[in-house]
Amino acid sequence: MGIFGKMFCKEKGNDGGRKTKYERKSKETQISIPLLNIDGTGETDISTSIGFLDHMVTLFAYHGYFDLKLKAKGDTHVDNHHLNEDVGIALGEAFKQALGDEKGIVRMASVEVPMDSVSAKVTVDLSNRFAFRFVDKRDGSPKEIKDEEDYSMHYAKDFLESFAKKLCMNLHIEMSGAADSDMHHYLEAVFKTLGIVLDKATRIDPRRAGAVPSSKGIL
Repeated sequence: MGIFGKMFCKEKGNDGGRKTKYERKSKETQISIPLLNIDGTGETDISTSIGFLDHMVTLFAYHGYFDLKLKAKGDTHVDNHHLNEDVGIALGEAFKQALGDEKGIVRMASVEVPMDSVSAKVTVDLSNRFAFRFVDKRDGSPKEIKDEEDYSMHYAKDFLESFAKKLCMNLHIEMSGAADSDMHHYLEAVFKTLGIVLDKATRIDPRRAGAVPSSKGIL
């Protein structure tokens, strides 16, 4: 089974190269990103008030070599929905801001990573167009699974879709493996792979000579 969405995105500027900071505040959530450095070493300081999400975002940044400091709080006394989604929105906005005009980047990449008896394949295109596809190929008849904190596969999809939408990228994810494997293994594979593939796609290719990575001359 899978989900799919798409839209066109407007171009945005940045506030100074591939390192940035970002804040998002609403009546429901308060999110601060004091540092995002795309060309980092994977140093992180993550506190989203959702323990499982902290772990996933830390894995993403570590394996993507992104320096990331992120603090978030919100109405988790209701449920995790608003904060989880808004962290995805904020992180996508921050990446979009840090990438700026995206001149010289590789742009597209695809990676598959195993995690014990499961695997995740993630493909991205930093095309300035949003499309999200999540295909669940777990063996048998996959059921919704959650952790002790009530974080679920559904929340993960919401986070990833929000992140992709605000980064204005094509994000295709395929998850496969043993039906009886827990959610932690599946999502750990997904977030590690997302970090690796986004690191590849955001690298500067010297052969581009600073040009926009499109035959049209614009993304």
